[in-house]
Amino acid sequence: MAPTSETLTAERILEATEEVLRRHGPAKATVVDVARALGVSHGSVYRHFRTKAALREAVTKRWLDRTSEALSGIAAADRDAESRLRDWLAALFDAKRRKAGDDPELFATYSVLTAESGTAVGEHLADLTAQLTRIIEAGTADGTFAAADPATAAGAVFQATVRFHDPCHAREWERPAAEAEFAAVVDLIVRGLRA
Repeated sequence: MAPTSETLTAERILEATEEVLRRHGPAKATVVDVARALGVSHGSVYRHFRTKAALREAVTKRWLDRTSEALSGIAAADRDAESRLRDWLAALFDAKRRKAGDDPELFATYSVLTAESGTAVGEHLADLTAQLTRIIEAGTADGTFAAADPATAAGAVFQATVRFHDPCHAREWERPAAEAEFAAVVDLIVRGLRA
């Protein structure tokens, strides 16, 4: 039985949109395709998302939020700051590699969507940097790290590791040397932060 607009939720629309994007790619996917996949009119989709751009922004945010949520648990963990920093950076690298490797079509689609995103990418980057800031603040408070300004240090750490989490570097992540290069960068960062 096809769903009605009364049972249609934003979450169901976003799930269907991911499937449509995976199948058609960002250039060819339309709101009509999403509505067809849900068995509703395109007007029903527009009741939840006023424009195609708003729908694409919401899908992008949902995708980015999955990474942020996974990392927030590491940032908030009750462990020493150095371990949390290492684990957080490794989890970010792993999450991005997994997304690129497990579903390359959807990863390519999201690379296009993040480039056109209005606020979702900026909010995501701010959230990730805030998580790093909390880790570095904790390390500074307990004497593990010596950061005069944890927020500035967090921004520097994020930028220093960009090669291991920015989608434009995805092709490099599967190189045999990528893991060793990542470990070397993280070791350098930790040494630089230590008191």
